[in-house]
Amino acid sequence: MHELRIGVLGAGGRGGLARRAHKPEAGSRVVACCDLQDPILDRMREWYGDDVYLTKSADELLDQELDAVLICTPDYLHEEHALMAIQRKMPVYLEKPMAITIAGCDRILAAAKATGCKLFVGHNMRYMTIFRKMKQLIDDGRIGEPRGVWCRHFISYGGDAYFRDWHSEREKTTGMLLQKGAHDIDVMHWLTGRNTLRVSAFGNLSVYDRCQRRDETEPGRPGFRKEHWPPLAQTGFSPKMDVEDQTTVIMQMEDGVLGSYLQCHYTPDSCRNYTVIGTEGRIENVGDSPDSPIFLWNKRTDSFRMLGDEVHYGDPVEGGSHGGADPLIVDEFLRYVRGEIDQTTATPIAARMSVATGCQATASLRNGGQPYDVPPLSVSVAS
Repeated sequence: MHELRIGVLGAGGRGGLARRAHKPEAGSRVVACCDLQDPILDRMREWYGDDVYLTKSADELLDQELDAVLICTPDYLHEEHALMAIQRKMPVYLEKPMAITIAGCDRILAAAKATGCKLFVGHNMRYMTIFRKMKQLIDDGRIGEPRGVWCRHFISYGGDAYFRDWHSEREKTTGMLLQKGAHDIDVMHWLTGRNTLRVSAFGNLSVYDRCQRRDETEPGRPGFRKEHWPPLAQTGFSPKMDVEDQTTVIMQMEDGVLGSYLQCHYTPDSCRNYTVIGTEGRIENVGDSPDSPIFLWNKRTDSFRMLGDEVHYGDPVEGGSHGGADPLIVDEFLRYVRGEIDQTTATPIAARMSVATGCQATASLRNGGQPYDVPPLSVSVAS
């Protein structure tokens, strides 16, 4: 078997996912890494050996003899870096969100179609075993035909992860409905099998705008510390913060399905909670780890029941982080690059639709809740 030579563009942060692609004994090896920070490059040498090619230049990385590249740079660089790789006809793993604008997504899709380049977008929640189980139960007809979908996303670490650096700036993220919401919107589309057609949204910056901000000369220091509580007592926030810390979105979806998405970045707990209501029942998860329960109600009772008529769980995955998703998504990408599969669970078109929905919802909430249509893909790109 030909050994796949893998490059990593943006080796820090989510770039650590590439460690799961470094399997010399199984036919894939990380041979080149790019990052702007010296400590991260030093870590890459520790991980991948003295022979790994290290650079701070995206062009230099992509000019190496590579069979595929993982692009894990900040959101606002996704479009630029994806197009650079696609122009070289290099198979691409692109972290979500695909881009921070609808037009950016469409340019990436058009380039991939024109060059025949393999494009894989890292919507890893489709690979979390709990959501794969929910999808299986829904597709098996266990709740009948899906007619409504709700998602509540509680984010206890929002002030640490998203409001201290570039994540908090509109020009670099568009807003939290892309940075965080693109995941949830994609799962809502996937579970129901319907995309969003029209959105209306409200949101504001309601808590972190009242927190002490750091000086512009100080670097942003995102972190995850439980002692950072309560939110209003915290300091060190971004001086350029202008994205919303809570949002509410109403979604008109295909075939008359309705959806609602609520996101808050200053809750004391963290949970993604999806409810799908069908013509013969409803299904709901509590948490997103493989051992989190999925409740399914399919018998009528005219009172509230905390526990469902059935309880299901996702399949365990050995060594799986992100709810068991990481080993599964990397394995599928490598099989896709090798040509062992033609279709992937996460798709570029679906990734574009989640960004398009998030962009239009962001436009709506910044214009008094005015409804916005979600533009469809052009036929030339979608076909």
